[in-house]
Amino acid sequence: MILENKLHISNQVELAKAEEKISKQKAKQLFDSNDITKVEVGTFAGLSFVHAYLFKDIYNFAGKIREVNIAKGDFRFAPLMYLKQSLEHIDTMGKAQLMRSSKNMWK
Repeated sequence: MILENKLHISNQVELAKAEEKISKQKAKQLFDSNDITKVEVGTFAGLSFVHAYLFKDIYNFAGKIREVNIAKGDFRFAPLMYLKQSLEHIDTMGKAQLMRSSKNMWK
């Protein structure tokens, strides 16, 4: 299955190459422009921001919570049935990690 994309690429290898090239360019831009400072570290909102930034030129769903199960090659992303719980867990994990980091900083 080829992910529906804005580039209208229907070959998995071509899509992977285009995605790699574009997302690397966008990652560099994210740092060079200092837009990385807009990221809410340790939150789903932060992950969503980065995902949209990197992939919005390729996929309509970039940065959005998906509504279907998807796979890329042999890798299946978190099943839709568990997605909401997984995303909620990200925020919990992030806050716990930030708390541990700030406590360690003052030791």
